[in-house]
Amino acid sequence: MSVMHIPGHDHQRPQEVTLEEVRAVLGDCRLCPLCETRHNIVFGVGNPNARVMFVGEGPGKNEDLKGEPFVGAAGHNLDDLLALAGLRREDVYIANVVKCRPPSNRNPRPEEIEACSPFLREQIRSIWPDVIVCLGNFATHFVLRTEAGITGLRGRMHQTGHFVVMPTFHPAAALYHREWQSYLDDDFRMLGRWLEEHPASANKR
Repeated sequence: MSVMHIPGHDHQRPQEVTLEEVRAVLGDCRLCPLCETRHNIVFGVGNPNARVMFVGEGPGKNEDLKGEPFVGAAGHNLDDLLALAGLRREDVYIANVVKCRPPSNRNPRPEEIEACSPFLREQIRSIWPDVIVCLGNFATHFVLRTEAGITGLRGRMHQTGHFVVMPTFHPAAALYHREWQSYLDDDFRMLGRWLEEHPASANKR
């Protein structure tokens, strides 16, 4: 498996790599210390031909136990948000910046993100979505290559090469900061409007 550069420079879809191939190369990954404390690798889940790909931060306790992203309270919030955009789980693909749970849900460290990033790049290359939704600062910093915070970036679509990118708060954060929920609701309604106003790219029809 070749490792692509961070997406955002090529308008033509690169040579396709399947999600199965990416997962096979990931294997029983031991590239960073997170492998020592995980229960399961949380690779990603969803439609391999999705128009919208969601990138979160990293697995939590429930995700680590089940091996699937967004299955706890944040997952229920995400389901409600998807409905605001006219989407369902089976319509989208969901992955994380790191695929193993950081202990005690701490923030992923730069070296952990660096070790895991080739696999996320390949997932993006495989799906080649029309829109990447970045859930939280870590996903936003990775995809947009910025250190700017969500508060100043959310509320509008950003273009990086082929991809339209929508940064927004992480659904888990709104469980603790209830005032952020209305921003999430607004952003997902904006996503729904964008999808209605822009026809699917040729490879998504």
